[in-house]
Amino acid sequence: MNELQNLITDWLTLPDVSEQLDLPINKVHSLVEEGALIAVRIGERNIRSIPAGFLIDGHVLESLKGTIIVLGDAGYEDEEMLRWLFTPDDSLPGRPIDALREGRKTEIRRRAQALAW
Repeated sequence: MNELQNLITDWLTLPDVSEQLDLPINKVHSLVEEGALIAVRIGERNIRSIPAGFLIDGHVLESLKGTIIVLGDAGYEDEEMLRWLFTPDDSLPGRPIDALREGRKTEIRRRAQALAW
């Protein structure tokens, strides 16, 4: 998990997400449960948090849920998904999460599907 904290430096606790999205906390929990967000326990206090990069302009990154589904279908667990999304890839160039934030979801999902083969 420490590796993830080094890879992803900007995290939001679920209450922070609730505030940024202007949603009740139970709705944020639902977003995690339905796979629209990935929350992992980080830090000394082991608090469930999501990468800040999953939010854009007060909303959940639109292409995230479908990408999480594809990665899950490829057999990835939550921490592996985060590692893949936030690890720089010279062939992109950049990180898959940055490409998603730039609107390049088709390319990223194609790469995620290839991971299953």
